[in-house]
Amino acid sequence: MKCIVQRVSGAEITINGSFSGKIGKGMVVLCGFTEGDDLNTVSYCVDKIASLRIFEDENGKMNKNLIDTEGNVMVVSNFTLYGDTAHGRRPSFDRAAKPAVSKPLYDETVNAFRKYFPELVTGEFGADMRISCTLDGPVTLTVEKENE
Repeated sequence: MKCIVQRVSGAEITINGSFSGKIGKGMVVLCGFTEGDDLNTVSYCVDKIASLRIFEDENGKMNKNLIDTEGNVMVVSNFTLYGDTAHGRRPSFDRAAKPAVSKPLYDETVNAFRKYFPELVTGEFGADMRISCTLDGPVTLTVEKENE
């Protein structure tokens, strides 16, 4: 599982041309899955992201996590995170898990984040989505767990 975590001051998402939701201060999390990912992989990544200390404390140090700041999360599936650009000009997506594997894992990811952030905003698996966000910092990190 691979996640791109972006600290934002706000974000909104449109799904299939219709406004779907927005968040204020928080994180946009793009998540992709590969063969071999499982519930343990999801749990590891969600727990890691929820506890990442990437928000500033009263001294301007990145010492607070999203729970401390009472921020929110937008979670969006993104199979292109496993795009391989090593050869040629067209990315290969062979490492991305097929929908039969990745859709249930995405659903579990959403459920795991919802335990921390009940008001979480999500994308829709496989849909055409537009995300507009204001990056804060910018702070952008990759959180991933390789298959074991």
